[in-house]
Amino acid sequence: MSLFNNKLFHLRLLGKLELKGDVKAGNKLSARFNNKQFISSVVAVLATIVVWLLPTDCFGIEGLTVVQQRIIAIFVFATLMWLTEAIPSWATSVCLICMLLFATSDSALNFYTSGLEKSELLSHKVLMATFADPIIILFLGGFVLASATTKSGLDVVLARFLLKPFGTKSEVVLLGFILITGLFSMFISNTATAAMMLTFLAPVFKALPADGKGRIALTLAIPLGANIGGIGTPIGTPPNMIALKYLNDPEGMNLNIGFGEWMAYMAPMTFVLLLIGWWLLLRFFPFKKKTIELNIEGNVQHNWRTVVVIVTFIVTILFWLLDKVTGVNANTVAMIPIAVFAATGVITAKDLQAINWSVLWMVAGGFALGVALNESGLAENAIKSIPFSSWSPLMILIIAMLLCFAMSNFISNTATTALLVPILAVVCKGMGERLDSIGGVTTMLIAIAITASVSMCLPISTPPNAIAHSTGLVKQGEMLKIGICIGIIGMVLGYFTLRLM
Repeated sequence: MSLFNNKLFHLRLLGKLELKGDVKAGNKLSARFNNKQFISSVVAVLATIVVWLLPTDCFGIEGLTVVQQRIIAIFVFATLMWLTEAIPSWATSVCLICMLLFATSDSALNFYTSGLEKSELLSHKVLMATFADPIIILFLGGFVLASATTKSGLDVVLARFLLKPFGTKSEVVLLGFILITGLFSMFISNTATAAMMLTFLAPVFKALPADGKGRIALTLAIPLGANIGGIGTPIGTPPNMIALKYLNDPEGMNLNIGFGEWMAYMAPMTFVLLLIGWWLLLRFFPFKKKTIELNIEGNVQHNWRTVVVIVTFIVTILFWLLDKVTGVNANTVAMIPIAVFAATGVITAKDLQAINWSVLWMVAGGFALGVALNESGLAENAIKSIPFSSWSPLMILIIAMLLCFAMSNFISNTATTALLVPILAVVCKGMGERLDSIGGVTTMLIAIAITASVSMCLPISTPPNAIAHSTGLVKQGEMLKIGICIGIIGMVLGYFTLRLM
């Protein structure tokens, strides 16, 4: 992205080495890192081969097909490569899509399709379409909007206005970023919110030392606020709406949970979770500089193109806020800035080249993996193989939340919720009054929605995570650390809030 100069971030390590004046130490560090990457790659490949060649009945999943076993092997490969960062995350995504196409699709090698029914194979068109998934367009729209606001100087004005109430103390400025992001995310797409908030970081970074951890905390504040903020309202995130669809269905449970009733319990919980996230960021990534002199320099360029940016920015935000009124979803709205800025010359071909395309490839890989798990029937078969009926209600809730947490970190939280909620709704209906001990069906289904929203361990877990990772400031291990903590705390806090509800 144009608002982040890649050279600025990649010079951090070089700067440290130059200050120490020890080039040999730098070479040793690089060699050690390369060895670690090589070993991680070998382990991932060997593990994939082992899973690929195991007898099908070793997995304990009834009805497991050969194609589904290959998908499990590819899933293992992707998981190990993403966790160890043996190769860049976007490169792992490209590799797994390639593997899925050549080994599991209807356009795979003859060697892999021989003896298989066509219905067992994935559609190669659907896998390739993940590169143009509507969420990818939303990403692109957010990046283009961020680039245009930076070029026009609008990001400076917005940063001044929104951050002014939070003073100059570093910790309070961080809290401001979290709360503002969380509030926006309650009503508009978390991806759109993250892309918009990212535009405010560049001016603030200028007031921080390059070698401190404050920049990491501020960058992670955006996905943390965006992911958690969506829990606060029924429309904040798709998992909420999926859960309410089953809870409020007149022909089903007919619980009639309203907007205000949801917010009465979930908004306070969201606020508490945001504060906990703020405390965790300060503990893990303390600021080296205790104050941030927010003398945000720069002015809006006074020309007709700036007017175009301002009007387009306002129109885009309004359309995101009023999607229920207009009937236009957030992904489609993202085309507005792309089309307007391209037609008016606000964004040029050179600006498009500066966009971080690798993050789009990375997200596409996560989508492709989700498509493979769902379209092949693997995810459904795996869940059905779990003997829910023989467990206690509390055990079912714990296992369901942990399963949701694990799945949502690798595939879309919407896809995870859409898969788990219908199955659990049937299981819960059959259990009747046995669920009263944990708060009934409401606790079970809304707990899944909450868990899906707090699953944010990896760059591919949610679009806001991917956007933060695209800055180059946040390492995967740092995101994993905060993601696991927020996930565990969010699930526990969510359960007790639901018991109260």
